[in-house]
Amino acid sequence: MLIEFVSYLLIILTIVAAIFAARVKDLTRGIVAFAAMNVLVAIMFYVLGAPYVAVFQLLVYAGAVTVLFLAALHTMRRG
Repeated sequence: MLIEFVSYLLIILTIVAAIFAARVKDLTRGIVAFAAMNVLVAIMFYVLGAPYVAVFQLLVYAGAVTVLFLAALHTMRRG
């Protein structure tokens, strides 16, 4: 019962974060929502019993891709 509740809560929060990342006008807030969405997906992977996939999700998407987006945003604002 508790696992189902946590799973549904994670799914709803992930969908909300994805919609917020796509619809927000400020790019910085969109990138933060994108990172939050990826962290929530990693938590879902861990709950489903795939800890290695969760670690790679955190490292690659929530870490590297988010930093890449922030660096690109920072470079675009200077030019």
